[in-house]
Amino acid sequence: MRLNSTRARGHLALGAITASMLAAGPAAAQQAAPAAPAPAPAASSGAAVAPAKAKSSLTVATKRLNVRAGRTAVVAGRLRPARAGRTVTLERRAGRGWKTIDKARTTASGRYALRYRTRGADLLTVRVKFAGDRTARPARRPVGRLNAFRPALASWYGPGLFGNALGCGGRLSPGTIGVAHKSLPCGTKLTLRKGSRIVRARVIDRGPYVGAREFDLTQATKYKLGFGSTGTVWVAH
Repeated sequence: MRLNSTRARGHLALGAITASMLAAGPAAAQQAAPAAPAPAPAASSGAAVAPAKAKSSLTVATKRLNVRAGRTAVVAGRLRPARAGRTVTLERRAGRGWKTIDKARTTASGRYALRYRTRGADLLTVRVKFAGDRTARPARRPVGRLNAFRPALASWYGPGLFGNALGCGGRLSPGTIGVAHKSLPCGTKLTLRKGSRIVRARVIDRGPYVGAREFDLTQATKYKLGFGSTGTVWVAH
C-alpha cells in the first residue's frame, strides 16, 4: 500500500507541472524547448570570375620574302579563333627585340595580309604576332628571312690560293663558304641569289681589286650558287 501511494504522488506532481506549463501559454513552451542551431552565415559573394580566354593560333598560307630592293614583301594567313577586326602585326628583329613594320585587321574568317615595301638591299628576320585581346590569348609565329636583293658584279677565287690567310681571320680552303668585299665589316651576313639558288654567306676576306667587281666568291660559294666566271649576282645584306 505504501508503494502505491508513492507512485500516486509522483503522477500528481508530473500532472501539476504539465498543467502549469499549459496555463503559461506558448511562450513558456518555447523557452522550455531546446534551441535550434543557428544557421551558418552565407558565403560572401566575391567579384565575378572572368571567362577563360580562348587559345589563339596563327598560320601563314602565303609568303613572298625574296624580292628585289624597292619591291613589296607579302605575308598572309589566318588567325584563329576567327573574328573580324583583330590586329595582326608583321615584326622584324631589331637587336634583342622586335619592331613592327606593318599592321593588318583580320576579316570575319580570320584572314590577314601584311605588306612591307623594301627601300634598299636588306636582310630581315621576321615574324607575325597577335597581341591578344579580352577573349583570346596572344600568339606569334616565325616567318623566316626577308631578303631584299640588289644586283652586284662578282667574280670568284680559290685555286692557287688555298691555305692562304683570309683578311678576316682563318685560312682559305676548297670548302670555305664566304665572300671577299673591300669595305663591308668582317662577319657581315649576306644572302646571295643566282636564278633559283640561294646561298647564305659572310664577309670573310678583302677584295676584289680588279675592275668594277664588288664581290669575290670563294670556290665553294661559286659551286653552291651555280655561278660562272664573272657576272651579276643578287645580294641582300
